[in-house]
Amino acid sequence: MTHPWHRPATEHFPGVPAWGVPTSQVPLQTLPVVHLENVTPEWAWGGADGGGVRVCIVDSGVDGTHPQVAPVDEAMTVVFGEDGDPSIVPTEPVDTAGHGTACAGIVRSMAPGVSLSSMRVLTDSIAGTGRALLAGLEWAIDAGFDVINLSLATRKPEFVPALHDLADRAYFRRSVLVVSAHNMPVRSFPWPFASVVSVASHDQGDPFLHYYNPSPPVEFYANGVGVPVAWPGGGRTRSSGNSFAAPHITGLCALILSKHRWLTPFQLRSVLYQTAKNVIGVDHAAAELLAPGHPHGPDRVAH
Repeated sequence: MTHPWHRPATEHFPGVPAWGVPTSQVPLQTLPVVHLENVTPEWAWGGADGGGVRVCIVDSGVDGTHPQVAPVDEAMTVVFGEDGDPSIVPTEPVDTAGHGTACAGIVRSMAPGVSLSSMRVLTDSIAGTGRALLAGLEWAIDAGFDVINLSLATRKPEFVPALHDLADRAYFRRSVLVVSAHNMPVRSFPWPFASVVSVASHDQGDPFLHYYNPSPPVEFYANGVGVPVAWPGGGRTRSSGNSFAAPHITGLCALILSKHRWLTPFQLRSVLYQTAKNVIGVDHAAAELLAPGHPHGPDRVAH
């Protein structure tokens, strides 16, 4: 069944203002109603593994051979033709920079059952263009991914209108954009947009521990200091930055959606809010919340 949010726009009905529907004549599809009462971490993601949820890492690529990341179900990249126009083409699941692999490994460690894909928009030096970002993000949204991790930003204001349009498109298509805040106190985008889930760092090691920030524009804090991450070539290292806080929230979103498939982005953000440590004040001990056989084990880090 095609989800309503992936269908073409509703046709125009004579006598009814645009975007409306004559409900006296046209029955609407009945959708499951999700009441957000007594929301706890156990209710939100207890026993879930992310199965059935599609996640895209828009970044520097993903090492599809890394044992803590594989499998990568789809790998795409942005290329520019002789005319300077961007296009999306398939590529091997590789990442010589490491940034995307680190983000993907965090998501996989939290939600081992997700379908993980890669959209490469950055170069080997973790640099990129605004046009590449726009093209790659548009592809991920139109491909219908449930959650898109965007651990990057642009400081160029000329890309803001197009980014804003894409963020809104994602929101209304139920494609949740999880975006890291800039590591420096500078004006950058798209993390301040109201239609994305914005994330900055806290310094506690529990991957499931997150906080709500009542002082916008950043909405949530997740583990982003000294994070053990996967690194290309099969190794691991430790890294710090908001880039690595965002995939922790992406992982949580994947778990929640795999258990409560019909949550809208608005409801999903409400669940994140209601399960934040400083909102509910409960013990987020990961061992109590993970599904049986979850791959988390002793913290072994190899550089």
